Amino acid sequence: MHRITKLLKLSLSIVLFVLISSFYSCSSKEEISVHAPDAAVQLLIHENEGKISYQLVWQNELVVDTSLVSILEDVPIKITKSEIKSMDSTWKPVWGQFSTMRDQYNELILHIEADGVKGKLFARVYNTGVGFRYQLDEVNNIKTATLYCEYNLANEDQLYFPAGEKEPVGPLDIKKLKSATTKTKFAIPIVVEKSNQKFISFLESDLIAAKGFKTMNVNFNTQKGVLFSSNQITVKDTELLSPWRVILLGENAGDLVINTVPLNLATPSKLENTDWIQPGKTVWDWRVHGYTTEDGFTYGINTESYKRFIDFAAKKGIEYFMIDADWNSKTSKGKFEVAKELDLQAVTDYASAKGVDLLLYYDRTKGNFGDDELFPYFNSLGMKGIKYGFMGNNVDFSRNAIQKSAAHNLLIDFHDSPVPFTGVSRTYPNAITREYCHAQQDYRKAFTPETFLKMALINAIQGPLDMNNGNFDLIGINRGDRKKGPKKTNSYISTVVSEVARTLVIFSGLVCIPDAPEAYEAKADLFAFIQKMPVGQWDETKILNASMGKYITTARRHGKEWFIGSVIDQKGGELKVDFDFLEEDTTYQVTFYEDTPETHGKTNPEAYQIRTRKLKKGAILKIVLAPGGGHCMWIRPV
Repeated sequence: MHRITKLLKLSLSIVLFVLISSFYSCSSKEEISVHAPDAAVQLLIHENEGKISYQLVWQNELVVDTSLVSILEDVPIKITKSEIKSMDSTWKPVWGQFSTMRDQYNELILHIEADGVKGKLFARVYNTGVGFRYQLDEVNNIKTATLYCEYNLANEDQLYFPAGEKEPVGPLDIKKLKSATTKTKFAIPIVVEKSNQKFISFLESDLIAAKGFKTMNVNFNTQKGVLFSSNQITVKDTELLSPWRVILLGENAGDLVINTVPLNLATPSKLENTDWIQPGKTVWDWRVHGYTTEDGFTYGINTESYKRFIDFAAKKGIEYFMIDADWNSKTSKGKFEVAKELDLQAVTDYASAKGVDLLLYYDRTKGNFGDDELFPYFNSLGMKGIKYGFMGNNVDFSRNAIQKSAAHNLLIDFHDSPVPFTGVSRTYPNAITREYCHAQQDYRKAFTPETFLKMALINAIQGPLDMNNGNFDLIGINRGDRKKGPKKTNSYISTVVSEVARTLVIFSGLVCIPDAPEAYEAKADLFAFIQKMPVGQWDETKILNASMGKYITTARRHGKEWFIGSVIDQKGGELKVDFDFLEEDTTYQVTFYEDTPETHGKTNPEAYQIRTRKLKKGAILKIVLAPGGGHCMWIRPV
């Protein structure tokens, strides 16, 4: 009976949606309404005195009140026609958190005219979010434009947002922002926690296709009491296409991280052949410099060190070895001077013989090799990808690097607070990851379990992160046994199980593990979880537990196997995991990788235990995590 009532309500909502849409599209220019396919989201568009505004209703609650959205500042816009269309299709990403993506939405298309310029405003409404985009035709007489969008929130709403390598900001009350005397520096994505504990997020998608636009900038207008975003452009072409302005909706903070709206809004792949693009794991030399093994070998920038990494990668089935900065001592036009103790050709040949692909770092602050020459040169060296350092938030420069690396069959990983090109992994899937986050041992004083948990629920919304999780020799790192380790000793708060879980929780097309091969070999039974994990090739992803800055549980499926990772704050505690997502009538073998009762993120970080048991769908387990600790499960059918 309950199901029949629910279906009747949904049918009535759809009928009402069609009637309202038909009415407004035919007879009114003042307000137009469009619903999501499931009718839970309603977008109201208003035209008043040449200005277009919107309201967003979700589950019968007004979540964004009347807010302006425009493309030409102070230029009146007239709606000349409106139409609504529906779409329900599927597509397959080259790599991602899901193997199949459903693209289902209702789209309102407003034909507009502004100071003689004609164009369209697209408003797509999904079951879990909305997107706005402007397209203008024949803009010859326009010199500049600004994509402007307001977000009129309730006083009780609280904001969170990234702060580069530092701990993300928040919670920040809207009410306090309205009376603030100092300017707040925002960054995207903006995460909003509503008073009912539901979450929304503001960001952009498909900036890669919006030629000329800078990255979305966010500020707060204290006079109007609204948050707003803007992208500026100096118009050079005859047509103008803006990025999508995106609003995501989630029942909890974890829902935003796996929301597929930004990817669905992105331009489909521009690459005809993507067979050469392979996600995976990589070992990395940068954080291991200065580490001395039990047999007396000290890692550095030399041929023997790199061969050790390659041997380990080949043995464990790790796809890549990343050679970071200082492999070259000087850069000039068309030339690299290789470090004196490194025979790069010998390393390349050795890696090829072992079946391990190489990724090579480029630091443009050391001298400019030449961007036109760079990518074909890296390809000629036999490299499979480039880690590009110090590009910064330069949209045109970064777009060019992505396109040129793709043209030469190179993966690209961006260093140093790069452009948050949300959705780019659909358009150019060679853009494999980026350090839009705290990259482990950088800025150590900010890196706590709480910082990690906030980044996992805030920074990760914009796309894949290169966070370099997975250190095993925590005691040695805290003691100062690395040249590139923490600047302050005993400041690394984590457990080895938490480190393993973090490699799963943070989604990326390239999981970079930063410790020495010997550290992993010493805990080979624990490393097995990372070893088995099929990076970037997930069929399904779920966030089972999520609380901002407190804990997260992420479950990812590959075929019939599930990998689950949990991380908790410095208080530690219990989390409940409900296995209702498993298949019926199937018995599963579970391997647990756990903190022990004696484990502690500060005082005893390397204690762990491994055990196995069987379970079925519907089982509910309580897992125990140490302070700053973690928990992992590998689940497969018996």
